[in-house]
Amino acid sequence: MRIGLLMAILLITATFSPLLSQKRSANSARTRSSTAKPPEIGQSAIVVDEHLSVLRKTPSLFSESVHRMSRGRQVRIQGVQEADGVKFFKVTVPPANFGWVQADALVGRFRAGDEERLARLIQAYEGFERIETARHFFDFFPASKLKPPILLLVGDTAEEMAVQLSRQAISRIDRKEMAASGAPLHSFFLNFNMLDRYRKLGVIFLFNPNTRLYHYDGASWREIVTRFPASPEAAEAQKRLDALKQKMEKK
Repeated sequence: MRIGLLMAILLITATFSPLLSQKRSANSARTRSSTAKPPEIGQSAIVVDEHLSVLRKTPSLFSESVHRMSRGRQVRIQGVQEADGVKFFKVTVPPANFGWVQADALVGRFRAGDEERLARLIQAYEGFERIETARHFFDFFPASKLKPPILLLVGDTAEEMAVQLSRQAISRIDRKEMAASGAPLHSFFLNFNMLDRYRKLGVIFLFNPNTRLYHYDGASWREIVTRFPASPEAAEAQKRLDALKQKMEKK
């Protein structure tokens, strides 16, 4: 009798055990799915919009700020939360800061559409801000199909800035000091302190001592001609290089 009862129990167990196992597996899968971390966590990003880059203590537009992060600041995402109609990323900021920042202030390779969004920001910005943002674009998206038009825009913007820099240098460099120093004229202009921040971005300005004008050295235009000769921008870039040569030869 006991043997018969035992056999019955074993038979029931063998019949229902796979079903119970499947149910546990399904429940476990649902649990893992519901607790799966957002894909942004662990990803790196950079600050591109200083208007939105306030690092906050909590994920809220009304939260106390830690500080405003500068353009180009690299961060690592540790959390995601929606609040006040926007998405916030919890980020660590080297060397020792952390907090919450509006997701729209950042750009990352992990997020679809960020390449195009950064390109639109470059077009919207002007002057040094545009050139600086473009440099971050080239660093973050080196193989982008949008690189030729952005290179052309950077070169044109740099040449526009050269006009402003020429006016500023002429008004600020003291002629009496130049005469007393005895140093060559072009050395004063090429040491002008307002060129420093452009040099840090790899943007170099030439100086024509005859006209006393700066001109962009044309590096981005040359890159288009050499690396993207089949692009629609190549012909325009070559026109600008030809014009640059004439400007530097002008007496």
